[in-house]
Amino acid sequence: MPTLVELGLLLLLVGVTVSYFTRARRVADTQAMTERRVDAYIETIRRERSNAELSAMSDTELRDLLLSSAHNLKVQHDRQLYLLFGGVVIALIGAILVATEEGFRGFGVALVVAALVLYGINEFVGRQIKAPLLAKGIDIERLRVE
Repeated sequence: MPTLVELGLLLLLVGVTVSYFTRARRVADTQAMTERRVDAYIETIRRERSNAELSAMSDTELRDLLLSSAHNLKVQHDRQLYLLFGGVVIALIGAILVATEEGFRGFGVALVVAALVLYGINEFVGRQIKAPLLAKGIDIERLRVE
């Protein structure tokens, strides 16, 4: 039995190590893709000259603005996902509590209400994330890296 525990801990350690190194490579790949998309967007802004404020910036300023905007977009998107995950957990717990009093019908109604509330929260937070970038005239889809 102790041998199995030691073997399990060893496999866990190997798994965590491999996950750490592959994650670092994925982050580097994502960062490289973001930089390529920013460079391409800078070229588009220079070519189209549709936004006078962005066109007036130097390449360094524009690059910093777009990289920081892409980073902020990713951070806010991650926060949005954490908020929704927490909301789903709370909704399920609430639906289970309602189900103990009202049965399956109460459970279903609680889930529908929770889904509507979470949809509304998701839309509101999504618009709050996009609003500052749209106000600057930045096309969010050009910065997004999936």
